[in-house]
Amino acid sequence: MRGVILLTGISASGKSTVAQALAERLPRSAHVRGDVFRRMVVGGRAEMSARPSDEALRQLRLRHAIAAQVADRYYEAGFTPILQDVVLGAELENLAKLIRSRPLHVVVLAPSPASVERRERERAKTGYGDWTVAGLDHVLRTQTPRIGHWIDSSDLTVEETVEEILATLG
Repeated sequence: MRGVILLTGISASGKSTVAQALAERLPRSAHVRGDVFRRMVVGGRAEMSARPSDEALRQLRLRHAIAAQVADRYYEAGFTPILQDVVLGAELENLAKLIRSRPLHVVVLAPSPASVERRERERAKTGYGDWTVAGLDHVLRTQTPRIGHWIDSSDLTVEETVEEILATLG
């Protein structure tokens, strides 16, 4: 498979796990974790929230720009980068435009809110802050452009989700 894969969904939708499993299935791949660039900001970090400040939005867009550049560099070096991050609303199209390499495959994990709530309870980390699962799911389903391949992974295992991605993009 050649191209860049942009994998998104709300917190606890399975992005990190699926991106890693997908990367492990490909012969030359890189898992680009967008959240790493957020965590690099130490002094002055402005976290995203349900009502983000201008600075939080600026830092989000900086993080996306850096992640897009990293994905492009891996692609140029002959790898299939899987760029994984929470990218919702108009930011999905914005990030897709920042990635220069083509083909670009957008994959959106969209399990049911009940599945996400169960997964959130079962994992060690928490990703919601002042958001709720229902609130983020609402943004995903009503404000995020329907581009790419959307997968309801509510009842799929990680391996089944990877298989669907490979079959769709193959």
